[in-house]
Amino acid sequence: MTRALTGGVFGPMSGTDDFTALRRLAEDIGARSFDERIGHRGLPDRFDATAWRHLTDAGLTRLTSDPDSGGGPRELALILRALARHAVSVPLAETDVLGGWLAARAGIEVADDEPLTIATGLAGMGTVTGVPYVGAADAVVLALRDGPALQVAVTRPAAITGGHNLGGEPRDTFAIGVPAEGFVTVDGAAEELMRRGAWARCIQVLGALDAAVEFSVTHCREREQFGRPLSVFQSVQHTLASMAGEVERTRAATELAVAAVADHGFDSPQAAYAVTVAKVVLGRAVPSVVTAAHQLHGAIGVTAEHRLWLVTMRARSWIDEFGDTASHARRLGRLALAAARDGDPWDVIVGVV
Repeated sequence: MTRALTGGVFGPMSGTDDFTALRRLAEDIGARSFDERIGHRGLPDRFDATAWRHLTDAGLTRLTSDPDSGGGPRELALILRALARHAVSVPLAETDVLGGWLAARAGIEVADDEPLTIATGLAGMGTVTGVPYVGAADAVVLALRDGPALQVAVTRPAAITGGHNLGGEPRDTFAIGVPAEGFVTVDGAAEELMRRGAWARCIQVLGALDAAVEFSVTHCREREQFGRPLSVFQSVQHTLASMAGEVERTRAATELAVAAVADHGFDSPQAAYAVTVAKVVLGRAVPSVVTAAHQLHGAIGVTAEHRLWLVTMRARSWIDEFGDTASHARRLGRLALAAARDGDPWDVIVGVV
């Protein structure tokens, strides 16, 4: 996992590594999507069918759930961050690392080139809420927790009640309507599903925070006050430097999570530790980075029409999905206490768990 500290997949666009071409392709898809949708967004935001088609044509929608894709967690992480940075409204995480994986585990066939989404809840529930992109998905993979197992089924809801999260992404509600015999039990999958979701959301949050810092730097260079750019004022410089430092800290934690999953798999203790750390680090960084970005932008940054709002509000929403910061902090605390009782707490700090 040392590669997480020597560049990793989230390197600069100007870098020359194994991911250079893929990074440029992802950024191009994201930038085109953002530019084409200026002035056309709403609440809830609409699924970007054009961006999805570009992803499908490039073979980027099943990088981890299709063993023949030629890709893996590192490539998917790169794509997820780029799409989040440009606020592209597509359910890539839900399709690949969540729905596609779980359907395969359950032995349920789903379309190879259509978007999926996933609905989580508890066994016995009649309604699920907060489900991403139900109206755009070819199918919904139901994942109802029953202890450590999941009751899994695929459905196509007939009646959907629309909604959205803080950043305008679709978050819908529908009645399950699947008989008990329509579910498949997948043992031991509940924790891995949550870990996969948390991993994906950490990467998306990183992309959003990167955009928030980029927008803030540009705004402070271009906006003048008292005849000078905002960026020349020392207090502004300190705020920008603090934001950048916070984001680099989150980048290191997220790189560790990506490396752990790529090297050891989602079901490994290394991934469990690294994803927990990333979720805590990002959860602590989001409020301070988002607040600073909006303070630097002033009133214009709080409107739904502004590009800053798109990324900051999505970051606030994503960080609470698949376990909020407090729940992951408690998990990390239990790991530290167990290490102190059974071995050396330093093992937790350096990631030997």
